[in-house]
Amino acid sequence: MNGTIQNRDSFLNQIADRLNRPRISTLIERPNWKFQPQHEVLKDATQDELLEVLKEHCEKIHTNIFTTDLKGLPAAVNDVVLDYGGGPIVTWKDERFSEWGLDALMKQEWPSENIDVFEWDYTIGDQNIHKAENANVGITISDITLAESGTVVLFSDKDKGRTVSFLPAASIMLIAKSTLVPRMTQAAVKMREIHQRTGHVASCINFITGPSNSADIELNLVVGVHGPVKATYIVINDL
Repeated sequence: MNGTIQNRDSFLNQIADRLNRPRISTLIERPNWKFQPQHEVLKDATQDELLEVLKEHCEKIHTNIFTTDLKGLPAAVNDVVLDYGGGPIVTWKDERFSEWGLDALMKQEWPSENIDVFEWDYTIGDQNIHKAENANVGITISDITLAESGTVVLFSDKDKGRTVSFLPAASIMLIAKSTLVPRMTQAAVKMREIHQRTGHVASCINFITGPSNSADIELNLVVGVHGPVKATYIVINDL
């Protein structure tokens, strides 16, 4: 459904008047920059090389990182959950968990006992948020992963609530090796390609770089101010 823009001209005219200049009504030609490093950094890196860059940056953002194949993924997830003290766990409802052999864990058939797992269910509304804020571990999946900054990109939808990634005390983010890109520039290209291919864009796209970190006050680093205190990336070799 298309919306209707009202009072656009008067609004833009008022802004131009406040800036004490005429309103620009013609199209602005895109500058042809002499240097465009955003396209050059790590341009020719292989997925293995991008993985090494990601590992290096994870040390800087206080994030654990492990690599595994699909066969070893269930054990890797279980080990991290136990290291974080067990459940409760909250996860997205995502078919990739099944494709990657995690059905048993998501159905609470963990090697260890007494680990409660809750799968996001949009039909119960705010109860999802209550489950997330009382969870010890949240498990999500990165749709695009920026090697240069150690950033995962999460696409939210009705089955993938954004609170799963920031309300639990700890976060586990599963990363398919094929999702690795050099940096933000390539992530933006991929998102545009997804939109052109599907005609759809996620209602909320979160760029998350490790656990919650803030140094806003006197440059003193504080972890866990507005999100998980601990974070682990598990990279899956899907190539």
